[in-house]
Formats: sequence, C-alpha cells, structure tokens
Amino acid sequence: MLFLVYILRVPLKINDNLTTVSMFLNTLTPKFYVALTGTSSLISGLILIFEWWYFRKYGTSFIEQVSVSHLRPLLGGVDNNSPNNSNTSNGDSDSNRQSVSECKVWRNPLNLFRGAEYNRYTWVTGREPLTYYDMNLSAQDHQTFFTCDTDHLRPADAIMQKAWRERNPQARISAAHEALELNECATAYILLAEEEATTIVEAEKLFKQALKAGEGCYRRSQQLQHHGAQYEAQHRRDTNVLVYIKRRLAMCARKLGRTREAVKMMRDLMKEFPLLSMFNIHENLLEALLELQAYADVQAVLAKYDDISLPKSATICYTAALLKARAVSDKFSPEAASRRGLSTAEMNAVEAIHRAVEFNPHVPKYLLEMKSLILPPEHILKRGDSEAIAYAFFHLQHWKRVEGALNLLHCTWEGTFRMIPYPLEKGHLFYPYPICTETADRELLPSFHEVSVYPKKELPFFILFTAGLCSFTAMLALLTHQFPELMGVFAKAFLSTLFAPLNFVMEKVESILPSSLWHQLTRI
Repeated sequence: MLFLVYILRVPLKINDNLTTVSMFLNTLTPKFYVALTGTSSLISGLILIFEWWYFRKYGTSFIEQVSVSHLRPLLGGVDNNSPNNSNTSNGDSDSNRQSVSECKVWRNPLNLFRGAEYNRYTWVTGREPLTYYDMNLSAQDHQTFFTCDTDHLRPADAIMQKAWRERNPQARISAAHEALELNECATAYILLAEEEATTIVEAEKLFKQALKAGEGCYRRSQQLQHHGAQYEAQHRRDTNVLVYIKRRLAMCARKLGRTREAVKMMRDLMKEFPLLSMFNIHENLLEALLELQAYADVQAVLAKYDDISLPKSATICYTAALLKARAVSDKFSPEAASRRGLSTAEMNAVEAIHRAVEFNPHVPKYLLEMKSLILPPEHILKRGDSEAIAYAFFHLQHWKRVEGALNLLHCTWEGTFRMIPYPLEKGHLFYPYPICTETADRELLPSFHEVSVYPKKELPFFILFTAGLCSFTAMLALLTHQFPELMGVFAKAFLSTLFAPLNFVMEKVESILPSSLWHQLTRI
C-alpha cells in the first residue's frame, strides 16, 4: 500500500492536496480550535456519562457489549450454523444451568409479616420493600406448601387454591374471608394473619385460630395417609401447614418479647418434625438463644448443624465466629497483638471470622454500619447481599451486645481478601464465589437499595478512555481560549514534530528512487 501511494503521488496530486490542506489549516483562527476542542469535550463527556450510567445499572460497558454482540459477527465471527458453534452453545447452556443451580434462592427463615411489618413500612415511607420477583417466589412457595391435588373436593380449599395464585392482595384477602364463611380453613387464617393483620398481636390471634383448625385436619389426614397416594399428598400438605403455623407462632412470641416461650416452641417443633429441615427452624432458634444470651445452648445447636454435610448459611458461619470472638474480644487490642502476636484463642477467632467472611463477604459492612440496612426480603440468596441484609437485620444487636466483637471484626475481616485474591477462580474453605449473585440479588432487593457487589468490578476500559479524552479535550479548549497565539505555536510545533519522521522517510526514498518513476513505467 505504501509503495502504491508513492508511485501514484503524481497522478493523484497528493503533494498538491497536502499543500492545500496545510494552507487551509494555517488560515484557521483560534476560535475554530476552541470550538473543535470544546465540541469534542462535550461529546466525549456525554459518552462518559452514558457509559457510567450503563455500567452502574447493568455491570458492563455498553460499547464493549455492542462490539462483542454485534460487531464481532460482522467482522468475521463464528458462524451461528456451524457445528462447532452448536457445541459451544451447548456448553454455554450447561454453564448457565450450573450457575442457576449455584444461585438457588432460599426462603428467608426470619421473613417478616407482610401486613404487620412490610405494609407498615410502605405506609410510612411510600416505598415498596418487596420486589415482584420476590413476591412471585412466595406465591409459588404457598402453592407448594398449602395446596394439594384433592383441594377441589373441598369448597373452602378450592377457594384458597385460587387465592394463592391471585396477584391482587385485596382479592386474596376477600377469598380468604369467603373460604372462612364455608368452613374453618387453616390456610385462610394463615393468609389473613400474614397479609391483613396490621400488628403482631392480631397476627398471633389469627395463627392461634389457624392452629386449632390445622391440628384437626392433621389428625384426620394422619389416620388416612396410608389409604392411597391422594391421602398421602393431603397429609403432607397438612403437615406443612401445621409446621408453618407453629413456626410463625413462635416468631410472634419472639417479636412480642416472650423469648423463652418462643425457644420452647421451636425446640418442640424440631423434635416433633425432625425431617422438615427445609424451614431452617434452627436459624430461628439460634437468633432467639442469642437474645437470651444462652451461649452454651447456641454452641450446642451449632455443633449439630455446622456440619460439612449440611448446607452452610451466614447465620451459622457468623454465629460461630461471634462465639469464638466473645472469648477474646473484650481484651483484644490490635497494637498489643502486633507486638506479641496472636494467642491461640485469638487465632481461632480470627480464623472463624475469615471463614465467615469468605462464605459471605457482604455481611461485615452491615455489621460495622458502613452501609445502611433495609428490610430483609422474603427470599435470600446464600452468599449474596440479600442473605447479608437478612442476617445483619436480626443479628446486629447480638454483635453489639458482646463487648469488643465488632472491634475485632473491624480489625480482621479485610484480611480474608488477601487469602483469596481471585475468589471467582479458587476458594479457600468453600467453593469459589458464584458469579451470578449480583444478578439474582438485583431481582430480590428493591431498586432504591444499592446492591453490594463482590468481587468489586474494575471500571471498563472505555469509561477510563472517555474520561481521559473528555478531560484532555476540555483542557485543550480552555488553554486555546485563554492563550490562542501560544497554543497555535504549540500546535504547529507538535504537527511538525509528528510529521518529521514521515518527511525524513520521503526524502530518503526520493533520493534513492528516480523522481519520474511513474513516467519511466509508462514509457516501458
């Protein structure tokens, strides 16, 4: 290409054109350069603002996404119909399925009451604490736990089966009242206690009525459960209803200050239904025991449930860290520890904190009140921001009650990140941190909450590039406006320096080759 440009410089009048361009540039006034640099700064600033907004909202660069998604196929990307691409797409779908399984959403064992707590927040602030995705998951849970295939045989249960699918809260409440007019329906009382009761006292009264109705259904279905698959499904449903009612009654007692009564109800429930671990009642029990400061009982519960074969949670990991920190936190001093080193008990406490932080790195900022809390959602993502909010909302008071515990956490929690510099590729005590937590937490948490992201994403290249370009062109516009003559001299010197190597090469080429090479070629 360079050779062709050289031999065609005479027919194309390249030298004349360059001379004309240089004359035109010399005749331009400084106002033109001010307008040029100012416009460039404005455009790059607008691009920077859009890129920053897009990155904060979606976690990626818009320019990079467009270039990868649309420009790469146009510039010779992989054919969509090729067999290799089909294999790749299968691999991507497998990885997507794996990420979905890693990001399983769990029912929050300490979830609040909609009518008595979530709705009161909405009345006061005008904000919705629950997302549509979270409430939709709750509706699916209710249909799974509180309905069965034989509900159409009983008019009240048939009405409630439709009520759990209803999206409008008022329609659900009206359906529950309609079901109660036909029969003493336990699930109807549950719905009213959860959504219509405006205080915990009212909710407790309704749950007690639900308990009376639920126990009768449970006893009847228990006698018939072996008579067929339908009777067994009905008994399973009645069991779920009874366990749910007793657990919520225990939570009402805990919220109303009757903590010892709540602990007894939870222990009895775990003894009566030891196989129903899906409700995670032990996490309710741990929180109530911490309120009683019964730390020996807390340790006994942890010994049973903090097992390698059982799924971990922030409640288990951070409660274990709190108990070990409690033994040394009142006398812990970072200056003394740096001089003499850590004792065995202090080392155990620090290791427990590192273990907890590795499992869920979002919790410390809420416990140390570096980030504001919101009401916890009805569902949580383990190791995610939603789980951190749910844990800190109920357990911050327990950390404050232990003297020096938060100070020890403040001094040691960031050391975890030095142990795991690349958490997405390799974990230390747990599996590598899942990459899908941010997306799932954005669905679970309200829009007014700033979702905590781990590991912290670096700014995309195009944001840094546009920021530099905007700043540089703005500075040039300002200097050109203030010192037009000096900037003109500087611009000419810069351009002459920039084109000096090209002029040097052109002179050498002309000295070696005849100047009329094109004329000689035409003659040949």
